[in-house]
Amino acid sequence: MKWEFEDRSTGARFVVCVNEHCLKAEGQLNGQKENINTFVVNKAKEQQVTIDGITYSMPPCSVLPLVANQHFTFERPQDLVSWHFNREFYCIVDHDAEVSCVGFLFYGITHPFFVMLTSAEMESLSAIERLFMEDITLRDNMQGEMLRTVLKRLIIKVTRIAKQQTPIYQRLAEDKLNLVRQFNLLLEINFRKEHEVSFYAMALNKSPKNLASIFSQCNYPSPSQLIKNRIMLEAKRYARYTVKSAKEVGCLLGFDDAAHFSHYFKSNEGMAFSAFKQLV
Repeated sequence: MKWEFEDRSTGARFVVCVNEHCLKAEGQLNGQKENINTFVVNKAKEQQVTIDGITYSMPPCSVLPLVANQHFTFERPQDLVSWHFNREFYCIVDHDAEVSCVGFLFYGITHPFFVMLTSAEMESLSAIERLFMEDITLRDNMQGEMLRTVLKRLIIKVTRIAKQQTPIYQRLAEDKLNLVRQFNLLLEINFRKEHEVSFYAMALNKSPKNLASIFSQCNYPSPSQLIKNRIMLEAKRYARYTVKSAKEVGCLLGFDDAAHFSHYFKSNEGMAFSAFKQLV
């Protein structure tokens, strides 16, 4: 079944699908492309999910956060429960200070982030589903706010569970972990234009050396490596899912000219952009 809330005055959209074939790639619902963020809950047996051309096994009793610019397909979408929302309904960036989720669940360094659930936690998520069911049928001027409250509760619940499963959150000071989260968010917003660590360090009021040291203490890849990884991920997405040329992709990713981008791609991937495109 599928339940949907839409506010045409703002473009806000919130959709929940249960045992339906409505879960599509890159923020699409029934073929309609939008900037949709997604929580996928697998209550059934293990199944395969392909994200940006790489196949993973999604465990039973788990939650997977997905963002709008990811391309994904599931082996058996009809066995899943999926929650979809666009920026107009609930902006995870604007609410990050409240729920501490953007640089952790959605734009974290762990990818993909399968959050495992106990039977009690599964029941807790089912209770949130029931709250949603109560509010989706009440068509009044408070419905949108009530549904946003339910979604926020889901996000906070999954964030709490995920943090308990991440040992680094038990070892390191919250300020250092928040710095990593803030870097992740800045990177997602700016990677198409800003390729140097100095930009992100300045934005975070740190020196590049100090920033690298904190990432090392957190046992994370260096800031420069994360910048490179994000640029290459986006370049590969363009190669797999569009007909854009190396020149066009280089321009979209902030490179001065096609030659610079081509050299960057080949030095990091070991083959030319055109050769990679033919392979996929």
